[in-house]
Amino acid sequence: MELSTPLAAVLRTTKDFVAALEQMNIRTAGDLLLYLPRAYEDLSRMQTVATSAIGEKVTIRGVVDQTKIVRIRGGRQIVTARFTDRDGATAEAVWFNQPHIKRMITDGDEVVLTGRLALKGRKIQFQSPVFEKQTGRPLIHSGRLVPVYPQHDRINTRWLREKMALLKPAISHIRETLPAAVIKEENLMGRAAAIRALHFPDDPAAVGRATERLAFEKIYCLQRSALERKREWQAARQQRLCTPMNVELIRALFRSLKFTPTNSQKVAIYEILRDMEKDVPMSRLLEGDVGSGKTLVAVAVMANVLLHHGQTALMVPTEVLARQHSSGIARLLLNLHGYLQKDDVHIEAERHDSATPAADGSPLRAFPLPRLALLTGSTSKSEADAIRVGLASGTVDIVVGTHALIEDKIAFRDLRLVIVDEQHRFGVLQRKRLREKGSPHFLSMTATPIPRTLALTAYGDHDLSVLLEKPGRRQPIHTKVVSPDDRGTVERFIDNQIGEGRQVFVICPLIEAAGTSNEAYVPAEVKNVQAETKRLSDEFPRRKIAMLHGRLTSREKQAIMQSFRDRQSDILVSTSVIEVGIDVPNATIICIEGAERFGLAQLHQLRGRVGRGDHKSHCFLFTTSREQAHSLRLKAMEQHDSGFMLAEIDLKLRGPGELFGLRQSGIPDAESCQLIKPELIARARRAAEQELDMEVGDRIPG
Repeated sequence: MELSTPLAAVLRTTKDFVAALEQMNIRTAGDLLLYLPRAYEDLSRMQTVATSAIGEKVTIRGVVDQTKIVRIRGGRQIVTARFTDRDGATAEAVWFNQPHIKRMITDGDEVVLTGRLALKGRKIQFQSPVFEKQTGRPLIHSGRLVPVYPQHDRINTRWLREKMALLKPAISHIRETLPAAVIKEENLMGRAAAIRALHFPDDPAAVGRATERLAFEKIYCLQRSALERKREWQAARQQRLCTPMNVELIRALFRSLKFTPTNSQKVAIYEILRDMEKDVPMSRLLEGDVGSGKTLVAVAVMANVLLHHGQTALMVPTEVLARQHSSGIARLLLNLHGYLQKDDVHIEAERHDSATPAADGSPLRAFPLPRLALLTGSTSKSEADAIRVGLASGTVDIVVGTHALIEDKIAFRDLRLVIVDEQHRFGVLQRKRLREKGSPHFLSMTATPIPRTLALTAYGDHDLSVLLEKPGRRQPIHTKVVSPDDRGTVERFIDNQIGEGRQVFVICPLIEAAGTSNEAYVPAEVKNVQAETKRLSDEFPRRKIAMLHGRLTSREKQAIMQSFRDRQSDILVSTSVIEVGIDVPNATIICIEGAERFGLAQLHQLRGRVGRGDHKSHCFLFTTSREQAHSLRLKAMEQHDSGFMLAEIDLKLRGPGELFGLRQSGIPDAESCQLIKPELIARARRAAEQELDMEVGDRIPG
């Protein structure tokens, strides 16, 4: 039997079962063998009726007789049999609504039963036990460590165990996927042996080694692929990319601020600028919690590029965010430029020789007035044409916009740095376009906290910088899970806060009622933006209510957000379109409706829309029902304000597969847990690096 043999040719089953397997993308013997158990039951310990506890799951070997079908009320049938164990003790075996069992066992058959014993009057009864005949062949369903498979509507775990037994000879054809040197160095089980151990386990230790082997393989492949992408990105060495780190410029930037940068910000800036001194393009991910100050890090790096006459492109996911970044970056850089023109600024700096000398001998005086452009979908054609000319000629230093910035018609004179905000899954096509524009240094930023172990796995083609602190003295955001019964109390508090001059975000899962949208079925009580805007207008007749959602044009969204910033509305009802980067310091309350429908990371992002000013801020998580108010996930939001802590909790509650798309049909739960083990990730990355280095060495002549 070959691994490529179609299942219809090797399995004794019906067309319906073959069709069900095809729906699961299982078509060949090899496909089925790679459909791995998700868990195991230890049924290896044989007991007797006398040694078994009532109500516990047990496995007992014995003989059946007096098998019969009994009809009971309602036309239903039960199969009963007397079961005698090897010590001569008896119990009654009962199967409900399974008359076919009478055809499958015969009086005198030696069987192994697995199930729970119950006491019925004076009788000990086995209720609907799993049974397996003793035929001299190894047991499949009992008397051993028994695999439990992910189940389909038609395909159950018992059926799968029986079919795997038929395919056991084909396991010897499974090819090795890891290099022999890696297997030896890491003391790993071979691939075929691992798959055999998972389907036909001898003991838990063998399952553990097999699980580790397949998890290592998965991480190794991810790491190798990431390292190959990184090496390909950095293959073209270019002297023009070398951008010396001007330490005095960064010190001057820090002195020009009204707050003190955190140690994390200083370390991240140093790591990025150190990378940019090399003649290979940087590939780095800057990961920071909401409010951790990624923008300042980006501005510091831009300023260093600007001093060396290079260009920077900042790409963001929305026009609203592009406008916000544009004004914030321009303000910081203009403030730095003005600060550097003061005579006393240069007294300390001139004692150092760390910067590129300018014509007047004063390096910091050479810092130019920044020429920044904003290019979005609403930019007029004439203005967009002028920006393109400026980018090509070098008269525009920094451009902020969406992914349109790297379209073919955009050309740069000296694109030194590309920063992508909230788009860390930057695709192969976009990297190709960047390479065509000169393979600039590449910095990706995200405010979605990712546990470091998973960041190294999922984004291994980037080096990693992490912001763990928050600048300034931001007050923690008071967070409360609210059941429907307590809505009135919270809304009275909201009205009082608006009376004191504060503003409120209200977030709904839907734009319109579920019955009128293209959403999958959702309960009618789930809030939507349109209905909630009307309800709040009635509830707060003295307050101004605005509405925002993803179906509005960019111009409409911008106008609504600007109006809210200017305090022309008190409550903004929105979908999660405001999740990323929106900065309204006067907004101190966010209410999230149907909070149970959002993941922890998204809830934390939404919560980060408040707490940006001097006033105490509040986040109210409204649940659709009373029961959901006790959710462990939502209670974690009350207890933790660290996005990294919440990401770790989400990881434990939901698993790495659901969080990062690593889960596939048939991956064992145990293997899924292995994917987040730091030591395994470190081993796999080291092995991938060593193998790639050896391959490169083998290709070099002589």
